[in-house]
Amino acid sequence: MTQVKYEISQPTPPPVTSLSVIDEVNIQHVQATMAKINQFQALVQKNLRQNHDYGIIPGTPKPTLLKPGAEKILMLMGLRSEFEIVDSTRDFREGFFQYQVRCKLFKGDVLITEGLGSCNTKEKKYIKQDAFGADNTVLKMAKKRALIDATLLVASLSDIFTQDLEDMDLEGTPIQESVQNQRVATDQSGTITSSQAKRMFALAKGDQDIVRQVLSEYGYKGSSEVEKVKYNEICEKIEKIAAEKASA
Repeated sequence: MTQVKYEISQPTPPPVTSLSVIDEVNIQHVQATMAKINQFQALVQKNLRQNHDYGIIPGTPKPTLLKPGAEKILMLMGLRSEFEIVDSTRDFREGFFQYQVRCKLFKGDVLITEGLGSCNTKEKKYIKQDAFGADNTVLKMAKKRALIDATLLVASLSDIFTQDLEDMDLEGTPIQESVQNQRVATDQSGTITSSQAKRMFALAKGDQDIVRQVLSEYGYKGSSEVEKVKYNEICEKIEKIAAEKASA
């Protein structure tokens, strides 16, 4: 007698859509998680120090997270970081150096998230420096950017801080600190006041590249060097470039 074999077909699972993902979400769990995120964000804002852990660039909507602040956040979360050079160029003949770095954040031995950062000697900040001396500098900057990228992601802090803006003035000093520490003069032969320096960055709508470009054209390394006699001319040029960039 011949045995008949029956095959039981498995039902085809329904396609995964955005609505099906939402249907599977535990609303109470999400609400509890969102509450914890809000509490953690409040804790971070309370414990970070301005001009040390984060900087405020005039004319920009969000504070800029700095390396000490990122390290403090990771300490609060009990995370450790590891760095890996993903790509690099060290051209000693042409004097060009670039690094792309990945930052991995771990809880114990478990990988939580990753961040990427890059830097090269063709950036406006380094292009006038000795490229061979800037090799280590751009590596450190790439690591810092990767660290901040990973920190903002893992701590859900992108709505509080940004890293898209450079946190350093041309002199390598935090913008706010540079403005506060500059000399105050009352005659046209002196340098501009802190309020005048803030206005330059506001006219540039927070775009430091515009300010760097214009100040460099006038031979200034930072806002603290700007002479009052050149101030109005510089402001007009900054405002013009910002308007052209916005309409492009």
